[in-house]
Amino acid sequence: MGKALLSLGSNQRPEDNLRSAFMALRARFGAIAASVVYRFPAVGFSGPDFLNAGAVIDSDLDPIALNDWLHALEDAHGRDRSGPRCGDRTLDIDIVFYDDLVLDGPGHLQLPRDELKHAFVLKPLADIAPDFVDPRSGRTLADLWAGASDRDVAFAAVFDPNPLDPSADG
Repeated sequence: MGKALLSLGSNQRPEDNLRSAFMALRARFGAIAASVVYRFPAVGFSGPDFLNAGAVIDSDLDPIALNDWLHALEDAHGRDRSGPRCGDRTLDIDIVFYDDLVLDGPGHLQLPRDELKHAFVLKPLADIAPDFVDPRSGRTLADLWAGASDRDVAFAAVFDPNPLDPSADG
């Protein structure tokens, strides 16, 4: 069993796709910690804003198997991998951390993810796991967010994906 911190995003039917993704994560992994969903501008290309969130799950899958499972979930939501790396997404879920593992490969699996430097990844994860320590820097997510250049930007909270009834979460 490992603790995985995930970054979720979508800019195509984002509310529907993210709600569905959170339901699928809960169905597969049980209770999860989920941040609110924030609106962020697209990074690396000109396109519609993204809705982004973070989640913490306890996974019975190793990082490679979990990455494969997440890719299958993205595919089930219509993810098109034929375009440029930075582009519109129906659903994008990345493993940002898996315990304190540092890993490069296979494929695009990188732990921790370099995208942690972006507010759309760091802000939601710092909200739900402020005391988690980045194994590369040795700093907590709260400390990393406190030093981020975007920390004073008021990103709009769009919705809370957490069930109103906690007993419905597993």
